[in-house]
Amino acid sequence: MNKLTKIGASALCGSLAAISAANAGDLSVTGGVDMSWISLDDEAVGNPIGIGSNLTFSGSGELDNGWTVALSVADTNASVYSNTNVTVTVPTLGDIRIDQGTSATGIDRMDDMTPNVWEEAYGTGLGTGMDTVSGSSANANIEWTPNMLPDGVTARVLYSPDSGSNSGDLASSGAASGAVSTGSGYDLTVEVGEGLIGVAGLTLYGGIASQEQDTAGSTVAGDKDEETFGFKYAFGSFTLGYQWSEEDLGLSSGIDKYENEGYGVTFQVNDDLSIGYNNYESDQSTIGGSVVTNEASSIQVAYTMGGASFRLAEASVDNAKYQTGSAYDRDATTLSVSLAF
Repeated sequence: MNKLTKIGASALCGSLAAISAANAGDLSVTGGVDMSWISLDDEAVGNPIGIGSNLTFSGSGELDNGWTVALSVADTNASVYSNTNVTVTVPTLGDIRIDQGTSATGIDRMDDMTPNVWEEAYGTGLGTGMDTVSGSSANANIEWTPNMLPDGVTARVLYSPDSGSNSGDLASSGAASGAVSTGSGYDLTVEVGEGLIGVAGLTLYGGIASQEQDTAGSTVAGDKDEETFGFKYAFGSFTLGYQWSEEDLGLSSGIDKYENEGYGVTFQVNDDLSIGYNNYESDQSTIGGSVVTNEASSIQVAYTMGGASFRLAEASVDNAKYQTGSAYDRDATTLSVSLAF
């Protein structure tokens, strides 16, 4: 148990300790801090120093019937509450995850699985505004991971009763968000590994998602549909991968579709040092024929030393936020130091 866990445990009051003793479960705390320096060529960026921290509270226990229960509560930078989820594992059924939303469930888990040694090409501080598939992950949902599938296959089914609402609790429910009225949503994802394919190091994956939209709306033509597929292949010290995705917004005017392609390759020099290249392109289509391509690329180096990680990224973006013009073509150098506790 780490120091942070011990501090958190010692701060609990006696009554809570008594409750903990009466239940066969554990609660632990893990966390980390990330410090960064970013330099954008030919731009005034203000203070280039950044710092972020996060805590994750994890609980686990086992019931008398053999079921297990796991709790995760995420608390991110500046003590911003992020997500809570509970996973119940039923031995004959699989995992049932009840999720508060805003985390990687459903197809959002696969928004970009191309290999990198630190962050996606668009995730190193450039502010690209890249649009990726997300499904119903941002809203309260239930996700089932069955355990009766063949070896090497992992499938997940997600359902959200109201995919356009913020998450609620026993005291209140979320209010609908956005101008388009939405109904239920579902996601289906599948990953197939070497256990079924028979090729060591190869993983194939894909997913689909759909959200109901009220076609009575003046700008709605149908449901919002998303799909993606890709692969990763690790051999020797190399890992390479490719991914394609598409998002049909189901609208009758304005922006109606995003089509994305990404690829990456990484090389592990030794146990501590890795280098990689990542590229991601996103085409934003508007009804009427205009297309804007938002493209980001990044070369990254990562080095670990115990609980410390040092990362350096040279990144660039063209047409950031799907805007044309020289002001939206940017280059950046980002240095990050991360400490895990």
